[in-house]
Amino acid sequence: MKFLGIDLGWSSGASGLCCLDWQNGRLELVDLRREDATEDILAWVDACIAPDESGLIAVDAPTLIPNATGMRLCDRLTHKHFGRYHAGSYPANLGLPFAARTVAFGLSLEAKGFHHAPTIAPQQSGRHQIEVFPHPAIVHLFGLEKILKYKKGKLADRRLELARLQEYICDRLPTLEPALDVTQSKLFPPEIPLKGTALKAVEDQLDSLMCAYVAAHWWYWGLERNLALGNLTEGYIIVPTLSRGASVVC
Repeated sequence: MKFLGIDLGWSSGASGLCCLDWQNGRLELVDLRREDATEDILAWVDACIAPDESGLIAVDAPTLIPNATGMRLCDRLTHKHFGRYHAGSYPANLGLPFAARTVAFGLSLEAKGFHHAPTIAPQQSGRHQIEVFPHPAIVHLFGLEKILKYKKGKLADRRLELARLQEYICDRLPTLEPALDVTQSKLFPPEIPLKGTALKAVEDQLDSLMCAYVAAHWWYWGLERNLALGNLTEGYIIVPTLSRGASVVC
């Protein structure tokens, strides 16, 4: 079973891409990169998961946008449940410039057989896609009181926060179930860059890795240890949790 994480560039620019493989009861990092063009991202998907293989793709972008204006249900729910962590999502509607690209990307994945999975039977084969949002996932998985602010602010501050994310990934993910240990992989960035362009590249890759891990966590646990914010009709976001008895939140 393969798990892909795609930190999609909503309007333009590079997208972070991560591929995890489930082997012998553990997750293995098999690819971590960036690509610019949509066709290159979709070609990468095909290279990672053959047409007859099972896989789950987690995309950090609004791929289901039913509303012409305003905010989706799932976006409102992130603010309701994660606003105190500063982890409310950016609102999405069809009137915004990025909508055509992100919706089209979801449709391209559907054409490849990856259907939306706001509910799932744990550890079953199939080809699925979900929408995810790294900030609340990071808060829940790593037990934080607020998000890691590595996306905005002074370069030095962003670098420190990204280094914290890198540390949490290395130290905490091997202790969770399913486990992921990236410390022996040559693909994992060994250090956090000093310059802005290189820093953004690592940011995109680490975000995509978190997306891929959320995909694996959703497949492994389903609703037992994940929240499904919203629904297929109005849009949804999957958020992992370490506690049992999570649910659909509408």
